Amino acid sequence: MGNGGMTQGGGTALSRRPRLDDVAARVGLSPASVSLVLRNAPGPSEATRERVFRAAAELGYRADMTASLLARHRTNLLGGMLDVRNTFHAELVEHLHEAADSVGYDLVLSTVTRTRSEDRAVETLLDFRCEALILLGPEAPTARLAALDRLQPVVIVGRRIPAGSMDVVRSADQAGVGLAVDHLVELGHRDIAYVDGGKGTIAGDRRRGYRTAMRRLGLGDRVNVIEGDHTEESGIRAGRMLLRRRLPTAVITFNDRCALGLLDVLIRSGVHVPGELSLVGYDDSPSAQLAHISLTSVGQDALKQAQQAVAAAVERLDHDRRTPREVVLPPRLVVRSTTGPP
Repeated sequence: MGNGGMTQGGGTALSRRPRLDDVAARVGLSPASVSLVLRNAPGPSEATRERVFRAAAELGYRADMTASLLARHRTNLLGGMLDVRNTFHAELVEHLHEAADSVGYDLVLSTVTRTRSEDRAVETLLDFRCEALILLGPEAPTARLAALDRLQPVVIVGRRIPAGSMDVVRSADQAGVGLAVDHLVELGHRDIAYVDGGKGTIAGDRRRGYRTAMRRLGLGDRVNVIEGDHTEESGIRAGRMLLRRRLPTAVITFNDRCALGLLDVLIRSGVHVPGELSLVGYDDSPSAQLAHISLTSVGQDALKQAQQAVAAAVERLDHDRRTPREVVLPPRLVVRSTTGPP
């Protein structure tokens, strides 16, 4: 015969999740009194509080916050969409979690992958009843994002959107690439190529930053944009193409991943960096900071972007701010070992 559902300590073993009624029965109080204790409401004595908390711990009771929030028509969930292939998004997400926790919200993540679209990622966040969406570098048309924003607050991180459309937090990408061009020209470089990031607003802004800076410095006739995208493979292709033709004295890439692919090809081919070619990436990723890579890169303030994004969402939810705003943060150039005089 079984033990009748009794534990060794004599208490009844629950085959389901413990409820408030179970805690109340254990301490001989009404559920309403137990609820007062668990909500830290005034009234119950210190001795009663100790009994209730001890019973809750023994039973493994946890307050059903979801049910409580739903009863108030709230979930306190912020939805975050990220591309798992983007190392900068991973850095942003870590700070988004901290920022959300600090204001009493939880962050639900949904990913874009090679086979999972942005639309599917957003649908998942909506299914979880996230109150506001924080979208990292979305590529959807502005009209589609604006339509989503009319349903619930949307904060765009990293991408420029037409003024007044919705909340945006981003780095000044065009200026960031300009910093890289200025740095190389100050070192004495004139033959500076740029490996592009493909389609999209962010790629367009960085490409424009390269062209604008080259023209501003009197190097418009030396503009050299090489086709690429956001992956290491595009850097490898660009490196092989440059080796077949003629190496410039310096290259700027759309991001650090592309720069690492290019650097790999150069090292394997015996090209000394920065002796024969200087290289600048973008994002100042953890890989760029490794001692054996030490890549000069344009850095974005991931912590401040995350904090501003969460603040924008909470202002819309809790303070009824209706006017969209854009926060543009200045990038910075982090000079390391891959750049030097030509």
